[in-house]
Order: sequence, then structure tokens, then C-alpha cells
Amino acid sequence: MKLKSLVPQSGFLLVLRFLALVLWSFPGARTLDNGLAMTPTMGWLHWERFMCNTDCQGEPDSCISEKLFMQMAELMESDGWKDVGYEYLCIDDCWMAPKRDSKGRLQADPKRFPSGIRGLADYVHSKGLKLGIYADVGNKTCAGFPGSFGHYDIDAKTFADWGVDLLKFDGCYCDSVEHLEKGYKHMSLALNRTGRSIVYSCEWPLYMWPFRKPNYTEIRQYCNHWRNFEDVYDSWQSVKSILAWTSSNQKRIVDVAGPGGWNDPDMLVIGNFGLSWDQQVTQMALWAIMAAPLLMSNDLRHISPQAKALLQNKDVIAINQDPLGKQGYRLRKEDNIEVWERPLSDLAWAVAMVNLQEIGGPRFHTISIASLGQGLACIPDCMITQLLPEKRELGFYQWTSDLKTKINPTGTVLLQLAAT
Repeated sequence: MKLKSLVPQSGFLLVLRFLALVLWSFPGARTLDNGLAMTPTMGWLHWERFMCNTDCQGEPDSCISEKLFMQMAELMESDGWKDVGYEYLCIDDCWMAPKRDSKGRLQADPKRFPSGIRGLADYVHSKGLKLGIYADVGNKTCAGFPGSFGHYDIDAKTFADWGVDLLKFDGCYCDSVEHLEKGYKHMSLALNRTGRSIVYSCEWPLYMWPFRKPNYTEIRQYCNHWRNFEDVYDSWQSVKSILAWTSSNQKRIVDVAGPGGWNDPDMLVIGNFGLSWDQQVTQMALWAIMAAPLLMSNDLRHISPQAKALLQNKDVIAINQDPLGKQGYRLRKEDNIEVWERPLSDLAWAVAMVNLQEIGGPRFHTISIASLGQGLACIPDCMITQLLPEKRELGFYQWTSDLKTKINPTGTVLLQLAAT
């Protein structure tokens, strides 16, 4: 009698899996119609590591100059970064001259960028990479250089003429919420009118939150990705605060993300100074779960083999770049253990278990397989592979099984559950 009863139950469970696939495949909110960022943007951005260092005489190897970006471009091509998907080399603030030119156009600092942005773009393109640049919706950039307010159309045309492929558009020195919203919309339309494919990275919701809740459905119609929270720092406290904000606001932000438009929790600081190895694993794993843009901010000239291997981990990058395009979310938190999950293509799931406890040694955590993937991840069974902190096959698990893992303090175990 028991064997007979399993047949209809198994068939019912398989139907549930099929329905889950159909539901997850529904498109999200309407997106910016430029055909870009169909998976999260990957690349390198200078800000967290190099900030606004303009002292090229005193610090020639770390100032914001064409030399720095050319060196990074060379390494992105030669050291395997481009091959695994890191495609955009992005300039942040402090590249500009203090004033616009006689025709009202932005211009690069002539001493630090003697070839101009057009020359730098040509060099970056010759390496098979794309160039990103920075501007601001307000009267000045955050560092005090010329802003784009009142110049949106000419700035968009200038960027296109230079061969720019991505614009990070900040929100400093804007005198009203109305100007902020109109400015972000105006620049989006201006970029599209140039006819050049330029990824549009916004900070619109970050600057909206102090005044009112952002309209993410509207933001997605104008931006390819958008910052929600404060800048990342090279510290565990900073990474923790970003994860805490994301999980506490996930009901508002998760569903709006998808191909063409992504929530941006800011740069990867892996390979720098402030994170332990386990904390670097946590950032990489959770940025993959969150379908976040993977924009490194580090010094590729001086990066450890261990950090490089983590950032170039093809299995983790595949989760981040999964074509289903669904952002993951925190499933539960109990006793300083968080469980995050993300639906993937082909009925697979990614699961991350994070140990937030900062005292003591590794902790064991047992989880019911039936509780994962909205109860559908392993029906009737699945193959589970641990991807981080190191890769190993854990084997086949049935829907009724439990899984026990060991997680280091501030570390993460990243799993992939594949349908069989």
C-alpha cells in the first residue's frame, strides 16, 4: 500500500515543479528599453580602492589617471578577468578638469589624462573591454567637479562621441527631489537618443530614500542598475550593513530586479585589506545570490592568488549571471545563522548559509531540504554541490532529507541544488 501511494504523490510533486518553473519564468516589471545588462554588469571600478587621489606627482601609481586605467585594462585582458566576464573598466569621480571647455562640454584633466577620454576608450576597446565613466545629476559631482545639471543632452552626446559604454550617474548637489527625478529620467532618454549602447547605472533610489520611498517600477524603466544604500567600505561592518539593509527591504526591491535592471549593493572589495578570507567568501557568495553587478574595486596589480581565484570562480559567476534573472532573498534567520536562496535556470537553486556569529569557532547548522526552494528545490530528489568555501559534491538528497553543514564565523557555505 505504501509503494502504491508514492506514485501519485511523486507525480503531484513533479507537477508542482513544473508550475514553479512557469511562475519563475514570468517577466518582471517593465525595464529600460536599451537591450543592455541582460545579466548583471561585471567589471572594475576605481572608487573604493583609489578614491579621489589626484596627486600624480607624489603618488604616480595610485592617482586617478589614464596610466592607472591602462594598466588595469592590460591586466583584465592578460590575467583572465575578461575571459570570465569582467568586461567594463569604469572610471569614477575625479577624472574631470575643474571647468567645462569653451563649448560647454566636460573635459578630462589634461595632465592626468593627456590622451583624453576618447584616447583611453580606444585603448580599452583594443583590449576587448568596455569603458565606463562617471558624472552627476546635480550642479557638482560629489568631489566638487562640474555636474551635469542643465547639460544632460550635451554630456550624453559627449560620452557617446568619446566611445563610452557605461555611465555611473551620481546624485550629489541636487537642490530638490523633483530635479533629481527629472534629471535621472532626462539623462536616460538623452543616452538612448545618442544611438550608442551605454549601460546606465543610477543612484536615484539612494538619494530618494531620505525623502520618500522610491518608485522602483519607474526607476527600472529608466536605469540598468541602481544603488539603494550607502557606499561600501573595506570592512566587515560595511558588508554586514548592506546585507542587513537588503534583507530588511527585500519585499520592496527583490521582485523588481531582472534582465535589464538590477539592484546594486555596490562594489566587491575582495582582494583588499579589511575582510578576512571567510568574509571575502561571504561577499562573493551573497553578491551572486543577490544577482548584483560584480564591479571589483581593488588593485589588480597586487592581488593574492586566493582572492583572484575567488573573484574568477566560474561556478559562482554562473550563479550571478544565471539567465533566469531572478534575485535571491533571505529565507530565514535564527541564532545568527542566515539562509539565503535564489531560483536558477533548469529548476536549480542556489543556497547560501551565513554564520554571523563573531565569537567562537565554526558552527554546525542543519536544514530541512523540504524547506528550500519554496519546498520545490528537491522534488523528489536533487544533487547538491558545495561551491564555496571550496567545491565538493555532497551527493544526492531526497526531499525528506536534512543537510548538515559547518560554517566558519562570518563565513558562508554556498550550495547549488540541481534537479535530477
